[in-house]
Amino acid sequence: MNARGPRIRTEVQVMFFDTDCGGVVSNIAYLRFIEIARTMLTEELGLALADMAQTQTFPVVVRTEIDYRRAAKLGDRLVIEGRLDRLERARFWCAFRIVRRPDDVLIAECDQMLALIEMPGGKLLRLPESWEKFRAREDVDLAHSMQSSA
Repeated sequence: MNARGPRIRTEVQVMFFDTDCGGVVSNIAYLRFIEIARTMLTEELGLALADMAQTQTFPVVVRTEIDYRRAAKLGDRLVIEGRLDRLERARFWCAFRIVRRPDDVLIAECDQMLALIEMPGGKLLRLPESWEKFRAREDVDLAHSMQSSA
């Protein structure tokens, strides 16, 4: 089910340690940029870092798909946008875009599937009830669009 939940936006500047010897961003660095954005996004969902440590409940990446569109280079300023994309009972998807400023060139797009895991046992958890509000918005939007087209 598609979700209309939180969105985040953050910026990073490409540093030496993000690049190869040619000054081009290494593919693994993009995943680190996305990790920063995903952490901010999960905080918007109510999973603050301190709470995760206390409850031992963590969002775990199950799958990552990333399309590299253009190369970012040393010194570039990048904007990473993230949003909650879809919800199921025990899994959720987040979508990310990385864009170079100031010319707004699309650098990469990424989709990630995540699950909530309780540690140390690795128990899969259902998504929190507080996230139901993201489903409710979609249901209202869907009902409205069906009435409009009738």
